[in-house]
Amino acid sequence: MLRAQGNLAEALTANRASYAIFERLGKTDTGNTEWQRDLSVAHGRIGDVVRAQGNLSEALTAYKASLAIGERLAKADPGNAGWQRDLAVARNFVGDVYLAQGKLAEALTEYRGYNEIIDRLAKADPGNAGWQHDLGISQGKVAEVLEAQGELAGALDGYRRTLAIQKRLAKAYPGNAGWQRDLSVAHNKIGDVLTGQGNLAEAATAYKASHAIISHLAKADPGNAGWQYDLSVSHNKMGNVLVGQGNFPDALAAYKSSLTIRERLAKTDPENTDWQRDFAISHGRVAVVLAQQGKRAQALAAFRKGRDIISKLKAAVSSHLTLPKDLVWFDGQIRALEKR
Repeated sequence: MLRAQGNLAEALTANRASYAIFERLGKTDTGNTEWQRDLSVAHGRIGDVVRAQGNLSEALTAYKASLAIGERLAKADPGNAGWQRDLAVARNFVGDVYLAQGKLAEALTEYRGYNEIIDRLAKADPGNAGWQHDLGISQGKVAEVLEAQGELAGALDGYRRTLAIQKRLAKAYPGNAGWQRDLSVAHNKIGDVLTGQGNLAEAATAYKASHAIISHLAKADPGNAGWQYDLSVSHNKMGNVLVGQGNFPDALAAYKSSLTIRERLAKTDPENTDWQRDFAISHGRVAVVLAQQGKRAQALAAFRKGRDIISKLKAAVSSHLTLPKDLVWFDGQIRALEKR
């Protein structure tokens, strides 16, 4: 609860107190598998909090401690699907930290281990929708690393496997909004890889499929900021492909649609630095297309609006690493356009 509320320091204190209790219990009866599992979970929760604090090294230590316990439990009772899934989840979290640290080979090893366990569980119980969902997620994690390594063919194959699973689940459970979103994300991932391969026509098809799903979710629940944000991302991806195809009028319309959503989000939460930055970057995207169309005055106005937002954010959040780079980019775009 405390972590969900953003109170990370208190959450860490509470989780460490729980860990101390489970550690004592675990030492008094090492054969009690439930207490050992509780200790593993406690390690994982500490990892979650310190990871949210940006302390990846400590998070990795905590997740590896959880993983070590999970490996012992799974080895002692290989037929226990719950222990097997716990082990898979632990490998996933370790992989997430390695990925955040840029250690792609290590992340790939953990994600493949995660995928292998879930694949066995899904094959043993093909009617278990939860295992199928986990399988899609695990395949997507492997594909994500392959994409980062430049192995686009392998990444595309992995994302398409994920898409096939998400399609089945979304069709079987049309009322599950989270799984509908997962299907939208799978289409987007495929679109990203196809864009990287220069296949803009197929990328556009994938992005349109994603856009149709997230548009439906956003319309059905207009107060859901997450769906609204996803819709803005969808508009941007459509705009990027249209720019690549040289279709500037439609690209401008897509970027403006994203800008409208991000303006609303920024107004609803003025303290959300990421949303304020996204709003500024949206002005920049609109400006770039206007400049391409030869609309110099309008482009300059849009660049300056974006720059003004970034400048104010930089002054308010001096520790943010990306904002100085953003400001340099806006200044460069404005100077270049002023010289025309």
